[in-house]
Amino acid sequence: MNKGFLALSPLIVFIVLYLILSLVAGDFSRVPMTVVFLIASIYAVATSTKFSLKERIDIYGKGASTPNLLLMLWIYVLAGAFAQSAKGMGAIDATVNFTLSTLPPSLILPGLFIAACFISISIGTSVGTVVTLVPIAAGIASQTNGNVALLTAVIVGGAYFGDNLSFISDTTVVATQTQGVRMKDKFKVNSLIVAPAVIVVLGLYAYLGYGMQSPAHVGETNFLKVIPYLAVLITAVCGMNVMAVLVIGIVLCGIIGIAGGSYGFFGWLDAMGNGIVGMGELIIIAMMAGGMLEIIRVNGGIDYIIEKLSARIHGKRGAEFSIAALVSLVNLCTANNTVAILTVGNIARQISQKYGVDPRKSASILDTFSCTVQGIIPYGVQMLLAAGLAHVEPVDIIPYLFYPFAIGIAASLSILLRYPKKYS
Repeated sequence: MNKGFLALSPLIVFIVLYLILSLVAGDFSRVPMTVVFLIASIYAVATSTKFSLKERIDIYGKGASTPNLLLMLWIYVLAGAFAQSAKGMGAIDATVNFTLSTLPPSLILPGLFIAACFISISIGTSVGTVVTLVPIAAGIASQTNGNVALLTAVIVGGAYFGDNLSFISDTTVVATQTQGVRMKDKFKVNSLIVAPAVIVVLGLYAYLGYGMQSPAHVGETNFLKVIPYLAVLITAVCGMNVMAVLVIGIVLCGIIGIAGGSYGFFGWLDAMGNGIVGMGELIIIAMMAGGMLEIIRVNGGIDYIIEKLSARIHGKRGAEFSIAALVSLVNLCTANNTVAILTVGNIARQISQKYGVDPRKSASILDTFSCTVQGIIPYGVQMLLAAGLAHVEPVDIIPYLFYPFAIGIAASLSILLRYPKKYS
């Protein structure tokens, strides 16, 4: 077996095994992703025969404990504590009542999507957007007997609007730096590429939301209980670190909840504890994914992808598709769109220079395709977090992720049809 293909095989084992078991069970939610990742991880360790067993375990452990991953795990812990303490003191119900009393039922879906787009482009992080809005979307679904997975997907899709376009997004910063272009130039090209996708998705949400019914009874809004969510939103938009934002939200929930009699001090602690425990499965999945993907990287799987794709370029259109395929496949293997752009950024720049691709277009391709893949993989940070907060399976959300799929299609068409013309 080709060494490069063998290096990639743990990811293939995970995908194929998950699909086969889900099809046999007739239900994707019946297959525990933790178990599938465990099997794929054992396979990854077992097939890395050029290292001793201790070295393989060390590599796996290193991947499962990188600084970026540990930061995400802390966000999981704080997000779980905030979500449950907010729910316990009535913040979610109060915010849902306020939303339902403000927006007509037919505008709830497009309204949530626009809110997610605004917040994500303001704060530059899809994670912060998911943490802020998914509990509200899930609460609205409960009140209106709506589809929880659909409303969660609306938020996740809007979160990637900002991840792809915001001036302070990690992906935008890395894409522009590696391609040597200014942020405003990349924004201009990128916005022209994804604008059709935004319009189509907004229209689709307006159509899907047309038949939504108002709940029989909308409770009164206690604005005091909305304060934790407003504080989280305002501090996030102001650029505060997401961990500090969540800590502020947790403290406010405790103060307002205890003062208002929603729970006592130990009830607040219990709520936080239950929220943290509820994130346990997501933490385990993230760590196992990180370990398995590190073994793939060390064994040369990512280098193999880059080598194979960059060797098959013919012409400007082929160069752009190669850049798209490179960042997409590496993102699939790393489950981190910023890392994927960093990994292939310099290679993409060399390809662009060799075949005359406008660097503003290549930066947009890198960012858009990485956001597409990150937005639809079931083991991505954002998807796991959204699923945990909404209490659904990641695979239940995927069919409704219209925006990530739409920007992928729009970016592919921009390569095929050579638009925007000025930059193609």
